[in-house]
Amino acid sequence: MKSISAIALGLAMATGIGATPAGAQQAQFELELNSLKPVETGCRLTYVARNATGTDLEAASFEVAVFDGAGSVSRLLILEFGALRDGKTKVVQFDLAGQDCGEISRLLINDIAECSAAQGDAPDCIQALSPSSRTEVQFGL
Repeated sequence: MKSISAIALGLAMATGIGATPAGAQQAQFELELNSLKPVETGCRLTYVARNATGTDLEAASFEVAVFDGAGSVSRLLILEFGALRDGKTKVVQFDLAGQDCGEISRLLINDIAECSAAQGDAPDCIQALSPSSRTEVQFGL
């Protein structure tokens, strides 16, 4: 015979009571590697960043490792995105001097260099980070 608490638990699971509300979303900082383009001085990386953390950010920057075709780390960069209000999308370009775009096999977000809130507590930016790539270059954590 089932106990009343087991029946109540079953009903709650079946009806969705206690589940995350339909409108609630997890805090995210979406970071997309949008394109790589050869330029006269090297390779231009274009990123699309969207702050959906629920917090206005005063500063956001990430330490990124660049891997060559052989899988070796060729350099470490700090990509600075500056201030981003909650809900804001921003396009930022970074030029890698002396870097051939075809020699980049992977970009790894190694760490958060800075993540500070305009007011109050900053979100856990590494936990909120949602990286993606529209290129053939691997990009992620």
